[in-house]
Amino acid sequence: MSSTHPPFRASDGERDRAIDELKVRAVEGRISHDTFVGRVDQALRARSQHELDELVADLPRRPSLRQRLTDAVSSVSEFTTKLQSAWRRPRLPRLALPDDERVRYVVGRGSACDLVLSDLTVSRVHAELRRDDEGRWVLVDLGSLNGTRLNGWRLVGPARVAPGDEVSFGDCGFLLTSGVPTA
Repeated sequence: MSSTHPPFRASDGERDRAIDELKVRAVEGRISHDTFVGRVDQALRARSQHELDELVADLPRRPSLRQRLTDAVSSVSEFTTKLQSAWRRPRLPRLALPDDERVRYVVGRGSACDLVLSDLTVSRVHAELRRDDEGRWVLVDLGSLNGTRLNGWRLVGPARVAPGDEVSFGDCGFLLTSGVPTA
């Protein structure tokens, strides 16, 4: 004969642990508020540990301590790598967008240019900054050999520029700022 024992009655500590698990999951957004309230009510009425286990059985498993530590170390490592990369990135000289009435500035190696760059990667007449009808600056490559770049992308046509943009003429890079250029 086999004897079946009635299930053990759930203790207050077991109820508290189940409710705490439900609280954590609700805070994480894993269950809705209504689901949380309903399951807490069921936990308070549960007669056995099995009924309490059923209340949290369908919830996704929480990451282990090892997984949480691994994720934390990975996040710190990624942040450190990004910080080191930003620190090593060269500091670009500033190029102030003109604040006068002229509508065109030519950039190049030639002495007749408005901004003369003596670097050999800059064409004699390399690019120009011109104002559009709305008064905003547009950068145009003038068929240079080594290209004009805006925020790392080589220009294939006119592009609007603004303070904070990075521009390069050949190998000469600048950070655009607003204001009158200093002589």
